[in-house]
Amino acid sequence: MPKKKNKIFVLDTNVILHDSTCIKNFEDNDIVIPISVLEELDQFKRGNEQIHFNAREFLRQLDDFSINSVNGKYNNHNGKIRVVINHNWHPNVKEVFNEDCADNRIINCAYKIQNENPKRTVILVSKDTNMRLKSRSLSLNAEDYTTDAVELFDNVYDPANFIEQVSGSEINLIQENGGARIDQLQSIKDPLPNENFILRNGEKSILVTFDPFQEKAVQINTQTAYGIIPRNAEQSFALNVLMNDNIQLVTLTGKAGTGKTLLALASALEKNKSFQQIFLARPIVPLSNRDLGFLPGDIDSKLTPYMQPLFDNLTVIKHQFKKNDNRID
Repeated sequence: MPKKKNKIFVLDTNVILHDSTCIKNFEDNDIVIPISVLEELDQFKRGNEQIHFNAREFLRQLDDFSINSVNGKYNNHNGKIRVVINHNWHPNVKEVFNEDCADNRIINCAYKIQNENPKRTVILVSKDTNMRLKSRSLSLNAEDYTTDAVELFDNVYDPANFIEQVSGSEINLIQENGGARIDQLQSIKDPLPNENFILRNGEKSILVTFDPFQEKAVQINTQTAYGIIPRNAEQSFALNVLMNDNIQLVTLTGKAGTGKTLLALASALEKNKSFQQIFLARPIVPLSNRDLGFLPGDIDSKLTPYMQPLFDNLTVIKHQFKKNDNRID
């Protein structure tokens, strides 16, 4: 049986700026980098943002690969990486896209490679939706780069599993001992680390989380953090993981107003003695396609709209204490 030919992936610049390690994620397939991509990357080498770091890091990797190059091809597992110098326009591409720009030159490169390799699958990989549409108009395969995409959180993790009709003996076992081994319970099967459950029967309910360190289903009791008390089961679950020293990274998702920022700030302040510093950060999203520097006023005026939600939540926490309480200094 003849060996199946591997694919040829042509990378757009935005894929590299998005993930500097992208060339390691194409298994044994061949990778083509048009010279136009290197020219564009050269414009992103200077700067302190993530895309600038990714441009520099990718070029360093490519330089390392080129040390062991053979005929312009770089070893990459079982596949090859090629930098293609190809500015001659294919008539079909020139007829449709007559503008001489980087995007069209990359499409032209992929189109010519497809024609030169009729028995192989050639795919242009781009984060640019419009570029993928333009490529498909020429019957050229085009895909988004989704290797590092995260699944929908709804599919990854259910924040609170409701388990109904739990026997009273199981609930009593957990309450009396503060927890129970999974093999002692019929209601919980194969839990994930730190997975949360609401166990109910007709008379009562309890909140439980699976502690991977104790390997037990542990009851969650109501706790406070710097005067903030959870108002529902989800907030209790969130505060429990935020206050757990064994959990090094916590991400909270939910609709606006569900208390994510408030709980995070309150737990940070409650645990402040365990750390030297607390950093508060929010993403600065440009408004109306205008960078931060275009906004009027000094640096405080520019940043205040972005940081105000943090200040509002700190004010809520402050109001939980009396004026003479030293915790609000």
